[in-house]
Amino acid sequence: MSQVPNGFWAQATQDPDRGILTAPDGEEWTAGRLHAAANQLVHGLRAAGLRCGDAFAVVLPGCVEFLTAYLAASQAGLYLVPVNHHLMGPEIAWIVSDSGAKALIAHERFGAAAQAAADEAGLPATHRYAIGSVEGFRPYEELTAGEPGTPPEDRTLGWVMNYTSGTTGRPRGIRRPLTGLLPEEAPLGGLLGIFGIQPFDDNVHLVCSPLYHTAPLQFAGAALHIGHRLVLMDSWAPEEMLRLIDRHRCTHTHMVPTQFHRLLALPEDVRNAYDVSSMRHAIHGAAPCPDHVKRAMIDWWGHCVEEYYAASEGGGAFATAEDWLKKPGTVGRAWPISELAIHDDEGRRLPAGELGTVYMRMSTGGFSYHKDEIKTRKNRIGDFFTVGDLGCLDEEGYLFLRDRKIDMIISGGVNIYPAEIESALLAHPAVADAAAFGIPHDDWGEEVKAVIEPADGQEPGEELAAAILAHCEQRLAGFKRPRSVDFIAAMPRDPNGKLYKRRLREPYWEGRERAV
Repeated sequence: MSQVPNGFWAQATQDPDRGILTAPDGEEWTAGRLHAAANQLVHGLRAAGLRCGDAFAVVLPGCVEFLTAYLAASQAGLYLVPVNHHLMGPEIAWIVSDSGAKALIAHERFGAAAQAAADEAGLPATHRYAIGSVEGFRPYEELTAGEPGTPPEDRTLGWVMNYTSGTTGRPRGIRRPLTGLLPEEAPLGGLLGIFGIQPFDDNVHLVCSPLYHTAPLQFAGAALHIGHRLVLMDSWAPEEMLRLIDRHRCTHTHMVPTQFHRLLALPEDVRNAYDVSSMRHAIHGAAPCPDHVKRAMIDWWGHCVEEYYAASEGGGAFATAEDWLKKPGTVGRAWPISELAIHDDEGRRLPAGELGTVYMRMSTGGFSYHKDEIKTRKNRIGDFFTVGDLGCLDEEGYLFLRDRKIDMIISGGVNIYPAEIESALLAHPAVADAAAFGIPHDDWGEEVKAVIEPADGQEPGEELAAAILAHCEQRLAGFKRPRSVDFIAAMPRDPNGKLYKRRLREPYWEGRERAV
């Protein structure tokens, strides 16, 4: 296919028999089959009463149905709300309620949490659908059975509405206004062009990270829209990734530094057993990558190892391997559709070389935090927004991050905000005061530590620590839970109540350089 029509739907119409996707179980899908499944889902959702501008949520693993939901929302003017399947019922319920989702599609592996969330959110039983069996949910097949595989009428571009955690402890939806464009009128594959990835027929994108994260879904969707074949991983394992690259001759993927670390930890004979020479772009982001890890990956995989800086709100910067080797530590220069700026605390733009808060502007349009105008305005200077990271630009426009939102924990490429954890800790009657922060972890980068000031009459020790951790198991997703608890007689706070969290955190990092 020398000329790739814009958008998956046009490609599928032109060549429905083309192999487009390998499912986690190895099943092969053609473009025509995936196209028909997405069309059926649009018809089913519309029959359920969803209209342009409405939202529906999914709690799904890395499966074909996730991509079907993405393609359906994108051509029906709907908002797809991906939910982290590690979340607990109350956490999912908040997102379902806050987003106004009118339907929930869940996999039976996450059935208990999805059921609790749907009950708490008050979602009607008629609008709960399960892949597999979940009590109180209708089979997913009922949503699509009998619906035509033909394109729906009144096609219009929809969006993904990802939820990102905030310092208030409640995640906020990143909502972009609908444009009213036909899906084919939008440059849906343009994201990959930023990284030099072209719509070649032999490109194969390996989806090796959870699709509920912003970047993996956007990368996978963009690959579909420029004619690339996808290979899906349901769960990631380092040797299995190497096997899939070798087996399918994968050419590009999106990764986080934790995956680099795990790959490098494989025995040399295992690493050498697989051919990864097909890889053209191993793009990593979401968390800082230690220099020694980056160099080791470049030595192994070559100059396909590339880096970007962005957020769910937008981006960003991009660095090729050559850029990074020339300027170690950089996360690159601004994307063609983005602009970077550094501002001080008074909002003044800073010159090259001066440290300040990193701001970005996207030429592709703005966003707002759903139902949170205060947060939307607070993080803006004109058309520029920030997620609170600190850095500087050099004379050539290369961005160097010097710090980040100091309280944010990044574990395995996932942003974890302490306020929500601390709220859960303080709900325990034996806790008078609490702090949560990141401490070193050789594999994940950071893990969550809790420091507790016991309530009067409570004896600090292993028994109390175990009780607090068990309390967190009922309230927080696994990746947010503290891995250990330490006790302190009194929290270091100033007269106004501000917690000196740095004093608590620094002893754990003594002799270790925190990757920022």
